[in-house]
Amino acid sequence: MHQLREIHSWLTDMDGVLVHGSTPLPGATELIEHWLTTDTPFLVLTNNSTFTARDLAARLHRSGIPVPEERIWTSAMATADFLKNQPGEKTAFVIGEAGLTMALYEAGFVMTDIDPAFVVLGESLTLSWESLTIATRLILSGSRFVATNPDANGPGTHGVVPATGAVAAMLTAATGREPYIVGKPNPMMFRSAMNRIEAHSESTAMIGDRMDTDMVAGMEAGLHTILVMSGVASKESITKFPYRPNTVLDGVADLVRILKGTDEG
Repeated sequence: MHQLREIHSWLTDMDGVLVHGSTPLPGATELIEHWLTTDTPFLVLTNNSTFTARDLAARLHRSGIPVPEERIWTSAMATADFLKNQPGEKTAFVIGEAGLTMALYEAGFVMTDIDPAFVVLGESLTLSWESLTIATRLILSGSRFVATNPDANGPGTHGVVPATGAVAAMLTAATGREPYIVGKPNPMMFRSAMNRIEAHSESTAMIGDRMDTDMVAGMEAGLHTILVMSGVASKESITKFPYRPNTVLDGVADLVRILKGTDEG
């Protein structure tokens, strides 16, 4: 655990690390409070593009986890940051919710279905055949196809629901064009997050509960990777992958004890 002494900035996943639904996981509140008290740079990351950072901060506060709005980084925000730095007109046809449209608006984009530079796909709670048809025609006409995240499904009120990856697959089948996907496991999302908090890869850690997204993206971004067993991963599932995290913990409560021990020692 001596390597953790060299970590000065932190990125952490949200679901499965800090919360399960609306239930806080052991140590989550203490970890955030520790980082805030010690003025440690950190961001809470999520591939969910539906909600704004303000929405997610309010959700976490209701769960007793005091994450400020400015400490949240979503795949929608990462996508807007990526597109802002792309050459060409800042115009886009968007399939998505407020989390994505607000992020693009703040990045200076105009939403239009008339010859946009980009077709941007995120999570949508009101997906329509009309919007899919428009997106298909625009992509075939030359609009660049970008998606916020690759997740094929996700949790809904009554169980599993189709997500961005499933809709992207439909548009790919219709157009023959693959989207550029910004969210995890693309390390681009981690690099944009580090830029936001002015962090360096050699002194930044990523905490996550998935080997196939959090850990592989953290590894490819050059971060210290910490896998927790409080979400999707299990110690048995680690063996299915050819790479390994730097550190494996039962949950963030273990990390709190390590960090406070480091502070005291």
